[in-house]
Amino acid sequence: MTTPQPEHVLTLQRVIDAPAAALWRCWTEPELLNQWFCPKPWYVTDSRVDLRPGGESFNVMNGPDGERFENIGVYLEIVPGKRLVFTDAFLPGWVPSGRPFMVGDVTFEDRGDSRTNYTARAMHWSAETMKEHEAMGFHEGWGKAADQLEELAKTL
Repeated sequence: MTTPQPEHVLTLQRVIDAPAAALWRCWTEPELLNQWFCPKPWYVTDSRVDLRPGGESFNVMNGPDGERFENIGVYLEIVPGKRLVFTDAFLPGWVPSGRPFMVGDVTFEDRGDSRTNYTARAMHWSAETMKEHEAMGFHEGWGKAADQLEELAKTL
């Protein structure tokens, strides 16, 4: 039996000059997540991370003109040090969120040379939501955030 592949996926792949363990910490420790998660001049003021299937994934992103976006969802899969899968389709307690936007799938593959193959995928329910995410600046925004992630991870 083959596993079906998602149709509406945006992907960021790169080699990051930091160990996988440092990237994992940046994704899973709120005080670190707050430092890199949004492309500047945007910033995060609050994060909560409950690393278990169904555990809360939450952050507040703030824009330079007073914009404020709360992102709340749950973790679907956690492979310590290697993979995080999360979605906004559910709120904590497996309550449907109303308008699911995406499932995030982030992997960290240690290359053995203090660098990491980093892949971040945003999987969408429809072509329309994928296009909406692209129009929001997925490639540029997630790319800048990955640069910030790398800079922070190198300091750990």
